[in-house]
Amino acid sequence: MTEPLNPSPVDPADTRTAELAGRLAVVGNRIQAAMSSAGKQAAAPRLIVITKFHPAADIRRLADLGVRDVGENRDQEAAAKAVELADCGLTWHFVGQVQTKKAKSVARYAAAVHSVDRPQLVDALAKAIAVEQAGSGRADLECFIQVGLDEDAAEGRGGAAPAVVPHLADQVAAAAGLRLAGVMAVAPLGVDPEAAFEKLARVSAELVAQHPDAGAISAGMSQDLEAAIKFGATHLRIGSDILGTRPALG
Repeated sequence: MTEPLNPSPVDPADTRTAELAGRLAVVGNRIQAAMSSAGKQAAAPRLIVITKFHPAADIRRLADLGVRDVGENRDQEAAAKAVELADCGLTWHFVGQVQTKKAKSVARYAAAVHSVDRPQLVDALAKAIAVEQAGSGRADLECFIQVGLDEDAAEGRGGAAPAVVPHLADQVAAAAGLRLAGVMAVAPLGVDPEAAFEKLARVSAELVAQHPDAGAISAGMSQDLEAAIKFGATHLRIGSDILGTRPALG
């Protein structure tokens, strides 16, 4: 769950930090309003700021504003930022599809992978974490099973079919160095996000019945965080509403 932000004072001359502080406040207010509307009494969901394509300087500003969780979806970019920002005390979440050949790299910096979607990836992550733990003693890797909520998988946004989730969950739970955290999903395009996240909540409940400690739900982005909170999201992945439009790629 999200701890209260404890930001450093903002320099009025630093307009970008002031902008980020304002955007964080707006998102925080949305989260609190959604919690109130849904009648949620627990602590607010954990806020993961999705920083892909944005410069390391912005992430350092976020860290100064009290952000502790950041997410990336491209290993090359994430690995470089994690090294550059090693002094910021950040927790790195990998939220994009992981190629099995990238598992070794992801295991070096990621505390959590939100996109576990196939048995081969579980095996690759387990092997990579074993090597890292032998060398550095790092903590176990949190694994969220990405659930595909699209009726037409060919047009979907990724993830394992709900029927496959129990098998993947058993595999993750049995793997040394991996910790089954829960489920993750992206609401399908053109679909009511409430219906999508209600379906995800049902998948989560079935998972928890077999793995009681795997109750985390990673769901909700800038456009649908309210719907995600209504149906029990414990982790939100917010990018554009905090960082703004992605910089143009050269």
